[in-house]
Amino acid sequence: MWESEIGFKTVHFWAPVMKWALVLAGISDFARPAEKLSLLQNFALTCTGLIWTRWCLIIKPKNYLLAAVNFFLGLVGIVQLTRIGLYESTKNKSVPQVVDDAKEEAKKSVKA
Repeated sequence: MWESEIGFKTVHFWAPVMKWALVLAGISDFARPAEKLSLLQNFALTCTGLIWTRWCLIIKPKNYLLAAVNFFLGLVGIVQLTRIGLYESTKNKSVPQVVDDAKEEAKKSVKA
């Protein structure tokens, strides 16, 4: 493992180790109420997780550690997006209305 292409001395090992912090942060957000969750942030985490999972299996050397952490990041994002969707559906909002609300939220955060 010490002399491996994906061993302890390479970024191929340390990147997934550090990225687990994002997964743990997402899991800790399971305790937060759904109305406090950001649709855009969780959508970005989901896309990042799913895209990079695929990429980790294409690159050489294949990085299964990074693929695993990205897979779980995508799963956490999907769970959070589902929670947000269920919360918004209880307010009888359609998908376009939820997207418009997310756009307004993004505009406000950019202005601030």
